[in-house]
Amino acid sequence: MNRTSRLAGFGLAILLALSVCGAFAQPDASMNAGTGNPNNSANTAAAAAPAPTVAELRAQFNKLTADPGKGGDAEDDPRKQIGQINDIGAQADKFVAARTGDLADLNARLGELGNPPAAGSTEDPGITRQRAQLTKERNALDADIRLAKLLSIDVRQRGADLVTQRRALFEAQLTERAASPLTEAFWNDLQEAWPDDLARLQAMGTALGNGIEQALAPASRTAVIAALIGALLLAFLGVWGAEHLLARLSMRVLPAGRLRRSLLVIAIVASHVLLVAVAAHGFVEVLKTYATWDPQARKALQSAAQALTFMAFVIGLGRALLATSRPSWRLPPIPDATASRLAALPWLVALVAALAWTPAEINALIDASFAAVVTTHVLTALVLTALVGTVIYRLKALRADAPEAGLPERPMWVGLLVALIGMLMIAIWVLVALGYVALGSFLASQLTWSGIVAAAFYVLFKFADDVFMASVASRSTFGQKLQKSFSLAPQTLDQAATVLSGISRVALFVYMLIALAAPLGTSPSEVFQRSGKLGTGVKVGEFQLVPGAILSAVAVAVLGFIVLRIFKRWLTRSYLPNTQFEPGMQNSITTLLGYVGGIMVIAFSLSALGIGIERIAWVASALSVGIGFGLQAIVQNFISGLILLAEQPVKVGDWVVLGTAEGDVRRINVRATEIQLGDRSTLIVPNSEFITKTVRNMTLANAEGRVLIRLPMPLTTDAQRVRDLILAACRGHEGVLETPAPSLTLEGIENGLLIFQAIAYVASPRLAGGVRSDLLFVILDELRKAALPMATPTTFMMAPSEPGGGARAPATPSSPSPGRRPCAGGGRGGGGARRRSPESIGPIGASRASPATGRCRRPPQAQRRSPSSRRARTPRGRSPTRRHPRQRSAPTAPTSAGRRRARRPGTGRQEPAPGPGRPPERRN
Repeated sequence: MNRTSRLAGFGLAILLALSVCGAFAQPDASMNAGTGNPNNSANTAAAAAPAPTVAELRAQFNKLTADPGKGGDAEDDPRKQIGQINDIGAQADKFVAARTGDLADLNARLGELGNPPAAGSTEDPGITRQRAQLTKERNALDADIRLAKLLSIDVRQRGADLVTQRRALFEAQLTERAASPLTEAFWNDLQEAWPDDLARLQAMGTALGNGIEQALAPASRTAVIAALIGALLLAFLGVWGAEHLLARLSMRVLPAGRLRRSLLVIAIVASHVLLVAVAAHGFVEVLKTYATWDPQARKALQSAAQALTFMAFVIGLGRALLATSRPSWRLPPIPDATASRLAALPWLVALVAALAWTPAEINALIDASFAAVVTTHVLTALVLTALVGTVIYRLKALRADAPEAGLPERPMWVGLLVALIGMLMIAIWVLVALGYVALGSFLASQLTWSGIVAAAFYVLFKFADDVFMASVASRSTFGQKLQKSFSLAPQTLDQAATVLSGISRVALFVYMLIALAAPLGTSPSEVFQRSGKLGTGVKVGEFQLVPGAILSAVAVAVLGFIVLRIFKRWLTRSYLPNTQFEPGMQNSITTLLGYVGGIMVIAFSLSALGIGIERIAWVASALSVGIGFGLQAIVQNFISGLILLAEQPVKVGDWVVLGTAEGDVRRINVRATEIQLGDRSTLIVPNSEFITKTVRNMTLANAEGRVLIRLPMPLTTDAQRVRDLILAACRGHEGVLETPAPSLTLEGIENGLLIFQAIAYVASPRLAGGVRSDLLFVILDELRKAALPMATPTTFMMAPSEPGGGARAPATPSSPSPGRRPCAGGGRGGGGARRRSPESIGPIGASRASPATGRCRRPPQAQRRSPSSRRARTPRGRSPTRRHPRQRSAPTAPTSAGRRRARRPGTGRQEPAPGPGRPPERRN
C-alpha cells in the first residue's frame, strides 16, 4: 500500500510539474505573438460567434455542392466534405428546434387576440396593430423554419449521395488489378517511382526535423524534455500504478462476483487508453506550442499520437483478458500456463498492427505514387497474415497441451472458424499473387480488425450480462430490495434480468456490426452518424421502427406497471381495509382497477411507440376475424370474468356449488376462476360456466350455514323426549348459533317410522359438515343413554325343505317351524316367535308374518298359485324368501352332497340342515 501511495504521489507531482511548465511557457509564447507564429493560443481568444442564419447555411451548402473540384483540399477529400455537410445539417436542426418554441408562443398570443373582426365591425386600433405585428413575425419565423427543414432534407440527401459515391469508389479500388509482386512490372514501377517518393518522404522528414530542432531550442528545451519524461512516466509507470490501484479498489469497494471481474477489465482498458492518450496528445501539444509546424508535419504528429493510443487499447485489452498476475480474476476460461505463454501476444499484435498502418498513413501524408501504394498493400497483407498465422500456430501449440492443462474439448464451431481463417489467409496470398493487392490488403486488415473487435465486445457482452445479473436478479442485494418492496417473485426478477441482458446484448451486437464495418471505407464519425440514423428510425414497410421510441415505450410500460403495482398494494393494504366493503368486494375492486390500469399503461406505451388509434382499430378489426374462428371461447371467458367482477354474483371467499363440485372461490382471473375444494385441491373453472350455468352460492345473501339432520325412529318412540334431547344437543354445541335458534320438526311417518328433522345454524357453510358430525355423535350417545332405540333392520334367513328328504329342520330364528311355508320377513314360529321391528315389514303385495302366530299371510294371488309354479319361479338352491328392498339377507351357506348348512343366529357355528339318514335336532 505504501508503494502504491508513493507511485500515486509521484505521478501527481509529474502532472503538477507539467502544468507549471506550461504556465511558465505561456508568457514566452505571448511575447512571441508578433513573430507570426500561428500556433499561439493567446492571441486566438475571441468571443463566441453568433449562430448562423438559414440564408448563411444555405450559402455554405451551395458552395460545397456547386463545384467540388474547385473548393480546395477540404472539398477534394470526401470524408471532410461529408463532415462539413453534416455540420450544416446539424446547425439547421438546431435552428428548427430553437425556433419551434418561439413559433408556438406567437401562435398562442395570436390565439389570445382572436380572429380579425368581420367586415363592417370595428375593434381597438392597438389590438389591430399588435395582431398585424405578431402575424408578420409569425409568418417570417414560419418561413425560416420551413427553409431550415428543407435545408436539412437536402443535407441528408447530399450526404447519402456522397456516401454512395464514396462506397462505389472504394469498391472500384478494391477490385482494381495491379501488377503482381511476382512479375517484373511490379518492381520496375516501384523503381521508377522510388526517387519521387523518396524526395517527398525526405521533405516530410526535414519538416519534422526542423520542428523538433526548433522545439529543442535552449529557450524551450527544458520544458520539452520535461514533457517527454512526464509523458513516458505517465504512459508506463502511470498505467502500471493505475492497474494495481484499480485492482485493490475493486477488492475493497465492489462486492465479490462476476461483475467485479468484468468491471475491472473495462477499467484497466480505459486507464490504458486514457493515460496513453493524455501522454501522447499532451506531448504533441507541447511540441506544437514551442515550434512551428507545417500542415504535413502536424498531421504526422497527430497520426503518431493516434497510433500510440490504438496500441495502448490493444495492449490494455490483452493484458486485462489474460490477467497473468491475477488468475482468479481472469474473465475467459484460460489456464494459467496458457495465459503466461500468451503474455507477449498483445504487444506483438499492437506493434505489428501499428507497423502495418504506418506506411499507409505515410503514403496519404506525402501523396505517394501508385507503385508505393501497391507496395504498401502488399506489405500490409503479408505482415497481417503472418501475424494471424503466428497467433493460430501459437494457440495450436498450446492446444496440444489441453489434456494436461485440463482444458475442455474444443467446440466444433471453433474448429470451423480456424479452418475458415486458414482458407482466408490462403485466399489473401492468392489475391496478392494475382495482382488484386488492394482486396488482399483489405481482407487482411479486416481479419485483424475483426479479432480486436471480437475481443473488445466479448468483454462488453460479459459486462452487460454481469451488471444486470448483479443488480436485478433475485440473488443480488438490489434484487432482494425490489422483491421486498414490490412483493415480486424471485422468478420474475430473474426473468427481468435475463430479458434486460438479452436486450443489451442485441444493442451491443448491432454496434459490433457497425464497428466491424469501420474498415470498409467508414470513419468513426460515419459510424456514429449511422448509429444516429438508426436512432432516427428504420422503416419496415409502412411502419417506422424508432429505437428511441421503442426504449420510451418500454420505459413507459415498466414505470407504468410499477406505479400500478404500488397503487394496488396501497389499495389492498391501506385504503380498502378501512372501508365497509367485504373482502370479496375489495378483491374485485382491486382486480378491476388493475385491469383498467393495465389497459391504460398499454395504451400509453403504444402511444409512445407511435401507434395511433387508427392502427389499433386496424389491429382490432384483424383480431375480430381470429376471435370469430378460434378466440371466441377466450373472449367469452374474459367478458364473463369482467361481468363476475362487476355484477359480483360470485366473489372471492364465497362458498359455491357448481354441478357436483363445491368449495371456496379463491381467485377470479381473466379467463378462469379458482375454486378450492374440500380435499385441498384446486378446481379451475372457466368464467363462462358461472354466467351460462346454474350456480348455487351458499354465502351470497347470508354467510350463515345450515345443519340438517333427519332421524327415523320407531312408532313407539317418545317423540317429546326425543325432541328435548336433540334440541339440548344442538344448544350445547359451541358452533351452533343462538339466533336463529335450533328447531326440530316431525315431518311425518314413512314406512312405519317417525321422521324427525333437526335444523341448526352455524356461522359459515364451511362449518356445517363438522358441526353435523359432532351433533350426530352427541345425539346417538344421548339416545343410547335414554334407552331410545333407533329403527334397525332385522334380517332372517330361511332354509327350504328338500323334497323327499327326511325329517324337517326344527324351528330356528332363521327358519320357520316344521311344516310351515317360509314367510317373507322370516318371523319366529310357535311360542318362541318375537315381534319384528316395523322396518322388517315388506312392501305391499309381499308376504307378511303375523306378530302373534308367526304364520304367513299372503295375498290372494299368491295363495292361488300352485306349488309347482312357485318352485318353477324359484331358482334352484336359492331360498324363496322375499325381503324388503332395504333389508340385506345373510349369505347362504354353500351346499355339498345334498346338504345345506345354516348359520344359527347368535352363534358362531353352523349346523347341518336335515337330510336323509340324519334325524332332526330337537330343541327345548
